[in-house]
Amino acid sequence: MRQRETERNLELYLHIPFCVKKCAYCDFLSFPAGESTREAYVKALCREIRETGRNGRNGNDIDDINDINNRKDGDDRKDGTDALRVATLFFGGGTPSVLEPDQIGEILQAVRESFSLAPDAEISLEANPGTLTGEKLRAYRRLGINRLSLGLQSADSEELRLLGRIHTYPEFLRNFREAREAGFSNINVDLMSALPGQSLMSWEKTLRQIAELSPEHISAYSLIVEEGTPFYERYGEDESRREAGEEPLFLPSEETEREMYAAARRILKEYGYERYEISNYAKPGYACRHNTGYWTGVPYLGFGLGASSYTGERRYANTASLSEYLSLYGKEERDRSREALRDEPGEEREREEREKAEPAGERGELLTEQEKKEEFFFLGLRMTAGVQEEEYLRRFGESWDREFGKAMERLIRDGYLEKEKGWLRLTEKGVDVSNQVFAELL
Repeated sequence: MRQRETERNLELYLHIPFCVKKCAYCDFLSFPAGESTREAYVKALCREIRETGRNGRNGNDIDDINDINNRKDGDDRKDGTDALRVATLFFGGGTPSVLEPDQIGEILQAVRESFSLAPDAEISLEANPGTLTGEKLRAYRRLGINRLSLGLQSADSEELRLLGRIHTYPEFLRNFREAREAGFSNINVDLMSALPGQSLMSWEKTLRQIAELSPEHISAYSLIVEEGTPFYERYGEDESRREAGEEPLFLPSEETEREMYAAARRILKEYGYERYEISNYAKPGYACRHNTGYWTGVPYLGFGLGASSYTGERRYANTASLSEYLSLYGKEERDRSREALRDEPGEEREREEREKAEPAGERGELLTEQEKKEEFFFLGLRMTAGVQEEEYLRRFGESWDREFGKAMERLIRDGYLEKEKGWLRLTEKGVDVSNQVFAELL
């Protein structure tokens, strides 16, 4: 049987959990750390990459992906083991740009030694203004980083202060200009709407200011007030009011949030951007290949603290404990970690003590056929193109009408989904309430 296009490659995600300061809204696995901790982590990360590239993880992840890719004999690495072809590589965080270029280079070297990196591979690095210099950007570019993702969030100084960002808008502008001068021709800018106190006018101003700079890609997400964050302590009750249909005190109303989403699509289209996913916009030819892989089922391996992997048959995640992760990859890193954590501030030591109670190693599960079907819709319908009936039939050997037909027709009748030439996609009405649509369909 012919392998579908999305199953011919492998993606790598490299998690760098460090940041200068934790933002007030952030619930990602990230935290400030000293130089010795960062260095120990880089060494451990490189060892994990090399060990996985040689042997697979838990004995079967590499085999799973090889089976999916239907690899031919002879496509081997120099050491005689299978060399999986990596189409995209993504440094995420945290703030990967807190690392020095030689540390990024060390990690990339481990990848190149352990996997077959495609000549046209998309290599992305997330970066925050305030952690970059022209020299650093030029060094990253020389190392082969060819896509830069800048976490701006807002062009408004008061909104940046409220979010707890470490940079100002002028600092972002300087870094953006330096990135262009360094040779980056594929830049994404992250923006965030529905902030406390944010008006539709303020959001539209941010959109136009960034679109005028003409980055190749813009990610425009709505704020989610996550439990366990300072924002939840401040605005959790307000979020509950909004969910109950009451008027919020600080957050924009649901109607205003929908207007912000519509404004992003309208304004960015004026500047030549097309929405290809619920929250992502790109100039022609610049859709993020790595994230598109997530939404269309491309297998990926995640390396680093808490990183997730997907082989096509199962999902699993690394430990979220820094001390546990460092201890998993040899005596050198274990000794480095002990020394490093002694040098960290008291808050860091307290966090490490809490993590000791977490399960060690990796956590994962074999996906059931039902879970695979649900992910097909849940992830694929995020894309503007939607999902294809022929692809569902190829994967699962049956029509999607058998299990989802009644709900599908009801959602089409109510105007939340549309079907055309074998493709199913969200309507604009459906995008506004996408989570509810997914819940009813699945």
